[in-house]
Amino acid sequence: MNLQLTSERKVQPSMLARAEEIQGEINQLSGRDLQLWSIGILLILVLTSGLLALVWPNLMWSEHLVRIEHAYLPQLFFGLISLVVLGNIYLIAQKRALNATRHALIRELVLNERLESLSLIDPLTQLLNRRAVNELIPRETSRCNRTGATLVLISMDIDRFHELNRKFGALEGDRLLVEFAAILKKVFRGGDLVFRQGSDEFLALLPDTNEEQANYPMQRLLRDVEQWNLNSRKEYELSFAWAVTAYITGSDGEELLRTIDRKLYQKRHSLAPVF
Repeated sequence: MNLQLTSERKVQPSMLARAEEIQGEINQLSGRDLQLWSIGILLILVLTSGLLALVWPNLMWSEHLVRIEHAYLPQLFFGLISLVVLGNIYLIAQKRALNATRHALIRELVLNERLESLSLIDPLTQLLNRRAVNELIPRETSRCNRTGATLVLISMDIDRFHELNRKFGALEGDRLLVEFAAILKKVFRGGDLVFRQGSDEFLALLPDTNEEQANYPMQRLLRDVEQWNLNSRKEYELSFAWAVTAYITGSDGEELLRTIDRKLYQKRHSLAPVF
């Protein structure tokens, strides 16, 4: 399954990467705008020089007097007019082409962001989904490698979820997932990333956080779940297993996910600690 997901990611270009490419292309268009402004200024200088030559037909350079024959004035005048007209036609055409390209890129960027948002969001819980795990966790680990920042990953797995589905039905199971997701959204900070990784598996990625600091939101989460059980009046109680691991600088996102999986498995089966 992991090999298949890796293959799909290689074949299909990332929407996030495409968004960065579009931003780069828009920045390049700004450079083209500067070029057009430079050409326009050059045309103004040429026109000004031509008008000066018509108004002052006698120009003094060094000690020599240069006279412009009146017979050539009409040709010079129409030449300047032609130059200005052709220059304006070129500038207008280029400006329209740049604006059309810019608008097309902006429309693509907006559509890309909408599709990206839809493709990274779990429709049931409105949390980030498994595809977002594959997209965002490597980006965060790369950032930590560059900056030396701390990063913590928390894995949470609802207890006896499949038994609850069999006993109370899939609809009740979906309600429980939505309720648990709402609690997660309330507990974690706006800068944290919360994922629904699988059926009853959730992840929380906490940037600029160490393991000791991660205990505070987990304690709030445990209290909120306990309060939910007191208020829900359900025939069952919500509980979950969880594990925390800190990112080690120099490793990658896949290693971080493997470590948290091992820790959660060890915790569920009461095995020796995994480091």
